[in-house]
Amino acid sequence: MKVFASWSSGKDSCLACYEAISQGHEVAYLLNMIVEDTQFTMGHGISADLVRTQAQAIGIPLVQQRCRWNDYEQQFKNAITGMMREGVEGGVFGDIYLADLRDWVQRVCGDLGIEPLVPLWGRDPRQVVEDFIRAGFEAVVIACKPHIMGEEWLGRKVDRGFVEDLARLGGVDAAGENGEYHTLVIDGPLFQQRIKVTEAQKVLKQDRWFLNIVDYESVEGGTGG
Repeated sequence: MKVFASWSSGKDSCLACYEAISQGHEVAYLLNMIVEDTQFTMGHGISADLVRTQAQAIGIPLVQQRCRWNDYEQQFKNAITGMMREGVEGGVFGDIYLADLRDWVQRVCGDLGIEPLVPLWGRDPRQVVEDFIRAGFEAVVIACKPHIMGEEWLGRKVDRGFVEDLARLGGVDAAGENGEYHTLVIDGPLFQQRIKVTEAQKVLKQDRWFLNIVDYESVEGGTGG
C-alpha cells in the first residue's frame, strides 16, 4: 500500500516508518508539521531546514505543512488530501500507548477514508527503544523536561547506556511517550547519508531544555545504501 509517514524527525516516527517499509508498504512521503510564521517544527521545536536535510539524507520526499495549534488538524488533513491525489491510501504513525493519540489518528484517517497504520502500538516502551537501537539507528536527545532530565541529557546518543541510565531515574517513560524527552535521528538503515552535528547550543525556553543545532551537514556513512 502507498502511504505517508507522520514524521517528527525522532525515533518513534522513524522506527514506525522503517517497520512499515519492512512490512511491504511504500512510504511515498514524510509529513512534517511546521509552526506558522516560524522556521521550527511542531512538538520537537527543531529547525525545519534540518528536517529537510534529514529527509534528503533518507531519500523520501518530505511534505512540510504550516499550521497553528488551533488549526493543526485541518492543515494536517489538507496535507494528506494533497498526497491522496498522488495515490496515498494510508498513513503511518509512531504512537505507542496513549489512547487519545490513537483515537485522534483513527478519527482523522477515518474522516479522509485512508487506513491508519500504527506498527508500534501496544509494545512495551523500553522494547520500542531497544528495537530502534537493535535495528541500527542512531539518534540524539534534542529536548527534555528540566524537572525530569537536566541539560546534561541533551546531545546524548540513544544507546543501551542511555536506556539503563534513564531507568535509574525512575518515573520516566523509557520511550519518552509523555514528552519527557525528544530525539533527532541522524543515521540508520533508512539513511543514504548520516547527519553530522557540528555546532549546537543548550537553551532553556518555555520550561524545556532544547539542543539548538546551529550547524550540521550530510556526510557519507549512512547505513541504508
